[in-house]
Amino acid sequence: MPPKTSRKPKTDKKADTMRNFLAALASGDPNAVGRVYVFHGEETWLRDFRLAELRKLLVPETFSAFNYHRLDGAGLDVRELAETAEAMPMMSDRTMIVVTDYDMSRLSDAQRAALCTFLTDVPEWCCVVFHYDTVPYRLTRQKDAESDSDTDTKKTASSAVRDLKKALDTYAQVLDFVPLGQAELLDWIAGQFRQRGKSIDRRTAEYLVFTCGNLMDGLLQEIGKISDYVSGANVTRRDIDDIADPVLSRQAFDLSNAVSAGNYDDAAAVLGDLIKMQTVPYMISGALGKELRRLYTARLALDYGKSQDWLMDIWNMKSGYPAKLALAAARRTTTAWCAWAVRQCETLDRRMKSERGIDPVEELKFLLVRLSMQPDKIQYR
Repeated sequence: MPPKTSRKPKTDKKADTMRNFLAALASGDPNAVGRVYVFHGEETWLRDFRLAELRKLLVPETFSAFNYHRLDGAGLDVRELAETAEAMPMMSDRTMIVVTDYDMSRLSDAQRAALCTFLTDVPEWCCVVFHYDTVPYRLTRQKDAESDSDTDTKKTASSAVRDLKKALDTYAQVLDFVPLGQAELLDWIAGQFRQRGKSIDRRTAEYLVFTCGNLMDGLLQEIGKISDYVSGANVTRRDIDDIADPVLSRQAFDLSNAVSAGNYDDAAAVLGDLIKMQTVPYMISGALGKELRRLYTARLALDYGKSQDWLMDIWNMKSGYPAKLALAAARRTTTAWCAWAVRQCETLDRRMKSERGIDPVEELKFLLVRLSMQPDKIQYR
């Protein structure tokens, strides 16, 4: 028998691509930058920040009118893109083209073929960035993407789509800007407060993320508001409660926390705030349902002796803070109540999306009344 060979460790292609890009930026050498990039992802602040850094490296401000080009992706013909790329740089090593919201899923096969040809022969002096903001980055239409798990997908996909995917894999660096890890994000928050002459400890920064979400664009707005509001040097949890606007996930937690404690008044107050903010009712029920499912999972973790890390892994939590809160709330409940509460929320969610003539706000209020009843008074079904 041939000797067993050890498997090569799997590499994270996305992470490697991002590391290579950041290394090129840090080098300060315009020629270290690649020729084609795709910028996409939900972390919009970081995505646009890196784009600005790339432009600063490639295009000196003095000659930006000659060396920087911005093309609207809507209706863009590949011929126009290719002609723009052929323009040589003036008093600089590189040129930069930013193509905004270029929907590759809606290209004709002829345009896909032309784009493949362009990608294989981008001039060495040119850097093209396909930048996605309001349009998602995808190569096929949504209805086609939903059939990706079908074993016959490769047979039915057009050769033009496959060729384009291959060309992008070969010649482009696709950068997916996802939310930062918890440690990096907390360091960034502390740095933003320092720039404004304030300080925040790590636990309070975690509370800020829990309250306002983990996307930097939203956090930056809240950091600015809090810094203007706080008179002293240190930011506290009370400052955050007083001035920050909580994201829906935080408010859904407050709803879940209130009803699991049998406190209808607090739950009604949170719901009232959401209604005043004109939050769509089915979004409220969906967020509440997610939070109740997380509470149910936390209750099961307690029942079966699972660790906090297990709960974090199940729900892909980047911080232990929400996991601790979920476990604390679960200790007030029973497994039967959690299962019943999840079913109640799912039933209402379906009704709001399918039935006509119901008042979704009144139905949500009634749901909160039922959920807030003490477990021993509920008839589980």
